[in-house]
Amino acid sequence: MRVSVVLTSYNYGQYLKDTIKSVVNQTFTDWEMVIIDDCSIDNSMDIIMEFANSDSRIKVIKNFENQGLKQSIQTALLAVSGDWVAFLESDDMWRTDYLENKVRTIEKYPQSGLIYNDVEFFGENAENTKKKFSKIVRINKSLKFPKNMFYNFGCSNLILTMSSVMVKKTLLDNLDFSTPIEKLLDWYLYIQLARETDFYYIDQPLTRWRQHPSSYIGHRDGIKFKFANISAYLYIYKKEPYNLKLLIFILTSTFLMCLKRLHVYLIE
Repeated sequence: MRVSVVLTSYNYGQYLKDTIKSVVNQTFTDWEMVIIDDCSIDNSMDIIMEFANSDSRIKVIKNFENQGLKQSIQTALLAVSGDWVAFLESDDMWRTDYLENKVRTIEKYPQSGLIYNDVEFFGENAENTKKKFSKIVRINKSLKFPKNMFYNFGCSNLILTMSSVMVKKTLLDNLDFSTPIEKLLDWYLYIQLARETDFYYIDQPLTRWRQHPSSYIGHRDGIKFKFANISAYLYIYKKEPYNLKLLIFILTSTFLMCLKRLHVYLIE
């Protein structure tokens, strides 16, 4: 079984070498890595080409105009050839046995089309970020897997980072990427995937999730009063217009999300 690693790059040259090394050093070796650089203006491409020239498993795509995350991922997916796709952000890292653990889980639980794992927080203000997400970590540890998680994403994204996710390639082929908030693309996609397959959670910190001021998800500017998760559920409801359970769930989740947003607004 071959695993395709999709690595999106944009102006994170200061972290990129450690990220790519964490793939090259994997104990599981049947992988290819598709690195797509979204028109970086730092030294990212120099670092990428240094690795690509020394390892034939690394493919490189360069956008000559900035396309954004969702378009870059879609472009990269057209170039992969593996049975499974593992996502890695260019400021994060994997433990050396990351892929080995994922492949072992696939063999043991073949009904699970998405596998994710616990993370290690590191970098600036890592302890505060760890406290912020402690509830999500506790929820994941309390659930029994494999699990159908379609109704678990109503108010929170239970997957901390896309760098912890590996998905069966065929499940990615027909996804809708038109999230109303690009920074929450992952949440939008997970809900669609949860409609199609069981998820499995590995309770080990196989991913090192870097915390820093220029983190992509940390930039909250420009986020509008829209809910990526509700949009995903509505997208599915259009395909299942007579699903009363789903309709009630959407209405309830929307109400709870509004309360959540109001609470954030009042304390800011």
